[in-house]
Amino acid sequence: MDVLFTITSTYTPATDLGYLLHKNPSRVQDVELPFGTATVFYPEANEHRCTVAVLLSVNAVDLVRGKTVRTLDQYVNDRPYVSSSFTSVAIRVLFGTALAGRCKDRPELVGVALPLEIRLSAVKARPGVLQRLFAPLGYQVEAEALALDPQFPEWGMSQYCTVVLRCRATVHDALSHLYVLLPVLDEQKHYYIADDEVDKLLRHGEGWLAAHPEKEYIAERYLKRYRSLVQAAMQQLLASEESADVEAIEESREAAAEQEAELEKPMHLHMQRLDTVAVTLGNLGVRRVVDFGCGSGKLVQRLLANPQFTEIVGVDVSHSALEMASSKLKLKIHQQDRVKLLQGSLVYKDARLTGYDAIAIVEVIEHLDPPRIAALEQAVFGAARPKHVVMTTPNREYNVKFVGLAAGHMRHRDHRFEWTRAEFEGWAQQTAQAFGYTVVFEPLGPVDEALGGPSQMAVFTHAN
Repeated sequence: MDVLFTITSTYTPATDLGYLLHKNPSRVQDVELPFGTATVFYPEANEHRCTVAVLLSVNAVDLVRGKTVRTLDQYVNDRPYVSSSFTSVAIRVLFGTALAGRCKDRPELVGVALPLEIRLSAVKARPGVLQRLFAPLGYQVEAEALALDPQFPEWGMSQYCTVVLRCRATVHDALSHLYVLLPVLDEQKHYYIADDEVDKLLRHGEGWLAAHPEKEYIAERYLKRYRSLVQAAMQQLLASEESADVEAIEESREAAAEQEAELEKPMHLHMQRLDTVAVTLGNLGVRRVVDFGCGSGKLVQRLLANPQFTEIVGVDVSHSALEMASSKLKLKIHQQDRVKLLQGSLVYKDARLTGYDAIAIVEVIEHLDPPRIAALEQAVFGAARPKHVVMTTPNREYNVKFVGLAAGHMRHRDHRFEWTRAEFEGWAQQTAQAFGYTVVFEPLGPVDEALGGPSQMAVFTHAN
């Protein structure tokens, strides 16, 4: 049995699909591949409907040839009939020009979203997984489970299904989605996973993967769960997501502070936070400091003014924010050895950030989705493991005192949550105990007897 998948367009004239794919509808083409043969043909091609079909013949014997160790499952497996990483390679070889977003004869069509229907004869996946992967990209997903053997219904259903995907998309985008996501569904990728696979993932995921809600799942499966490669891919995806719109970056960092500053204007809380953290770090006697989520570098600037701090590292996931920080800091020659600006993520372990005296995390944690807080704990308290961690976050209880802030609303729309004092203290104490730290708390700003301070600070100190 061979692997079969088809792509149908009902765009008028539908035969423009042949131009986009660089394959003539009037010809049958056979292409030799390292693992078999691919045949491209058009079962239908008229003005109203055009279908391109790919029949992929995978030779299981050829896959084993040359290997010193051979087992039965290398000869008898699902490779010859299931859409897999082999299908992805076939897409790249057969439709490489379209996958690159080029069309010599109809260049104006490259950016046109066409009504498309993609049929995959056999995919090893649960319908729920297919929905998670394709639905966020605008596909209607239909999946029909295949019986183990139609002649023996008592054997039950298999792990495989036929899949129909319908969408309105450019051919380039549809091929990119298939190229990336078919290997994600494949547990037995045939190719060696190396550093260049990260580049392939990011290149073919450009424009859609960074915003995909399952991007981490996709990266893990595409890269066969190689931790260092997944981490490298996720850091770049997160940076891409936040750098997609410079104005959005400024809003999530600087404008967030501005909006909060407007609410907190009478108390100048934003400046109080930065000043208090800088003084606290000085009183702790630390010399080498990391500012996570440094934004435009306001805390870095304060630390730079104190000669006690011999090394200051500003870290942000956004490259644009780091460029802004570099511009605003205007480092003099004698200061350049003291300050480094690095792109990185708060939720991924980073060997560059181990061994520092302190890490500051000022008004950042509330911008994380709650399920990612555990990753922050592992990255900061587990891997980086500084002597001190100084963290601030808004106190939700105080919000009722801000004029103009509607009841139940958070101080900025980019906040994923805001903790009460009890919630923050509960999380901080649990985290401290888990990683061998002690922790003390301090309110920031004018303190209300019933509501506490408008912001709250925790200072963690490692027990050793």
